[in-house]
Amino acid sequence: MWLTSSLEKMYILFTIITSLVCYLILKWMKMRRYCTDLKRLDGKTVVITGGNAGIGKETAVALAMRGARVIIACRDVDKAEKAVREIKIRGHNVNVHHMELDLANMRSIQDFCKTFLQREKRLDILINNAAMPSVLDWTEDNFSMCFGVNHLGHFLLTNLLLGRLKDSAPSRVVTLTCSNYKYQKLDFQDLNYNLLPFFTYCRSKLANIYFSQELGRMMEGKGVTAYAVHPGYVQSSWTDHYSILFRMLVQVIMFMFFVPCEMGAQTVVYCAVSDEAAKHSGGYFTDCQPTTLRPFARDAGVAKKLWEASERLVKLA
Repeated sequence: MWLTSSLEKMYILFTIITSLVCYLILKWMKMRRYCTDLKRLDGKTVVITGGNAGIGKETAVALAMRGARVIIACRDVDKAEKAVREIKIRGHNVNVHHMELDLANMRSIQDFCKTFLQREKRLDILINNAAMPSVLDWTEDNFSMCFGVNHLGHFLLTNLLLGRLKDSAPSRVVTLTCSNYKYQKLDFQDLNYNLLPFFTYCRSKLANIYFSQELGRMMEGKGVTAYAVHPGYVQSSWTDHYSILFRMLVQVIMFMFFVPCEMGAQTVVYCAVSDEAAKHSGGYFTDCQPTTLRPFARDAGVAKKLWEASERLVKLA
C-alpha cells in the first residue's frame, strides 16, 4: 500500500515536472525580439499589401501608431473596410485608407498603381506582405498562383511604383519571405512550376529573396533600400485556403509552436523604420537582425537572371 502511494506521488511529480519543462521549451521556442525603434513617421506614406489581416494588419497598426499615412491594398473590400476601422482605433490614427488590389491579376495591379500615382504625392515605405500559401491554382494571367502572386505580382507592383519611391527618397521596400526558401531552387526552364504545393510555395519565397537582393543592388545610391523578411512561423489566417479538418489540425500545431501576428510583425516594422537595418539593403532579416542565407540564395547572377525573366513575364521588357 505504501509502495503504491509512493509510486503515485512520483508519477504525479514526474508529470508536473515534465509538463513544466515542455511549457518552458515551447515558451523559449516562441521568444522573439521586439522592434524598440520608436521613430515617428509623420508625413510619410506607407502601402501594405494584404494589410487587412494577419502580419499585414499588425504592421499597419504599428506604423499608424508612429503617425504614418497607411494605405492597405487588398482585394476584399468588406474585410478591408473593417480592418481600416480597427487600425484607426488601435493605431490612434485616422489617416488609414484602403485601395483595391488583386495581386493575381496584372490589370488590377496596373489600375491600382495608376490610381495611387494620381492620388498620392509620396511613397516612403512599400511593404510587400500579401501571399498565397501552398496551393495549386492559376492566376488570371495563367501564372501559378504562388509564383504569380507572391513574386510576379509584387515585382510588377514595385516596378510601377519605383519612380514615386525614388522621388520620396530615402524610401524602403520590405518584402516578406520564408525560411522555407532553403528547400528548393529555381528552375528557369519552369518558373511556372505548379506540381507539388509546398515546393511551388518555397520557390516563390526564394524568388522574393532574389528580388530584394537585385532591387537593393539596382537602387544603390538612389535612395531606395530593400529588405527580405522572414517573420517567423505565425498564427495567421493562411489555413483559410484549406479544408476544415486540415485547419483544425494545424490550429493545434500553431497554438503550440507558432507566434502571434503582432510578434511576427516586429521584424517587418524593424526593417521599415530602423536606421540600423538601412545599412543592409538587399539583406535577409529574421528576428530583427540580418541573417545569413544559404550560399545558393546569395547568387547575384541568379538574382539578375530572375529579374530579367520577371520583366519579360509581366511585359515590362
